[in-house]
Amino acid sequence: MKNLISKTLFLFITLIFIHSCKPKAELNYMKNIDELTTEASIANAHASSTIQPGDQLGILISADDMDVVAPFNQNAMPTESSVNTVPSSNIQMRGSSSSMPVYTVKADGTIDFPILGSLDTKEKTVEQFSNYLKQRMTKYVIKPVVVNVNTLNYKITVLGQVNRPGTYTINDGNATLLSALGLAGDLTNYGIRDNVLVVRNENGQITKTRIDLTKADYLNFQMKQNDVIYVSGNETVSKTSRLDPNAGIYISVASIVVTILALVFKK
Repeated sequence: MKNLISKTLFLFITLIFIHSCKPKAELNYMKNIDELTTEASIANAHASSTIQPGDQLGILISADDMDVVAPFNQNAMPTESSVNTVPSSNIQMRGSSSSMPVYTVKADGTIDFPILGSLDTKEKTVEQFSNYLKQRMTKYVIKPVVVNVNTLNYKITVLGQVNRPGTYTINDGNATLLSALGLAGDLTNYGIRDNVLVVRNENGQITKTRIDLTKADYLNFQMKQNDVIYVSGNETVSKTSRLDPNAGIYISVASIVVTILALVFKK
């Protein structure tokens, strides 16, 4: 009887050990990094393919004779713009001043523009709105003008082994790879620093760039609208993902059972 109990106990502990150490399916983001990052980039581009309420548009009208178009730039004044807002906090980091007139798109999709009045941005890309604005100006300005429209609060997504993954708004339209990673709280101790993936979607064309942060080549790598940054996890993260999170509980239960049976056999 004692021998049977011992064999049963041994089998029980063995099964627990095998189950707890059984390789689990690796996390999706560890297996399909390129695919998932590309999907995120496409989703971002689709969401912001047209001008949206809340977007900040920098609009500057230029011509050979700037005095002629000065009334259309009358809102231009040196202002300190908010470079970014860290999600889930009220911390704002300030950037350099700019003299480009900035217009915030209202909830109904319009902006109030000098001389021209209310302009509709709904269902228009930045390029389409620029052409629309230029056409409206022909009523007031005979000579050719250049209409420069930029989305100032573009978004960048940072995923993977960073301290604050998420989508970040860059209000001044200027960010480098390092500043974007800074918004995400820098890499964790488990982030791979010599193989950071940047996926870019420009006019439907997907490009992927692998960047080694340990080298100075990409210190000023410029980010663009809808870029997605992914920082892979090292081997420690990979090994951890394969373990059953309840492994410790199983082993503790097995230890208790062993202790109890040992006391029973002693008696």
